[in-house]
Amino acid sequence: MTADKAEIARQFIETIPHSQALGMRITEIGDGTAQIEMPYDPRFIGDPETGVIHGGAVSALMDTCGGAAVMSHPRAPAGTATINLRIDYMRPATPGQTIVARAECYHITRSVAFVRATALDDDTDRPVATATGAFTVEQGTVEEGK
Repeated sequence: MTADKAEIARQFIETIPHSQALGMRITEIGDGTAQIEMPYDPRFIGDPETGVIHGGAVSALMDTCGGAAVMSHPRAPAGTATINLRIDYMRPATPGQTIVARAECYHITRSVAFVRATALDDDTDRPVATATGAFTVEQGTVEEGK
């Protein structure tokens, strides 16, 4: 992946208002892969009795990370949009811990990019959530036959 494409993806993700509000930070970006961290913040607690972060914040993190993975893919355009995203919540994230999402764009066609993602806290053996999704690819930007 070119350094320019990585920088464009990084700048785009970091300027999205909800990414800023949730404190998201890209920690890795490469050829069809991305990793984004979201620090624990009491403002995003979904259950005041337990201190667990709301699933909507986890969803936004995974969606944003999936989009970053697509944007960084060598055969994709700089822009993308979510077509669908299925998230399976495996367990609550541990209160006080940063949540890290990792996504991979594992297949791309002329019009759709397919992504897998995982969200983890400090217990990296037990995912907080997993996701699969489809994202748009602009027509005519994918190199045929690769």
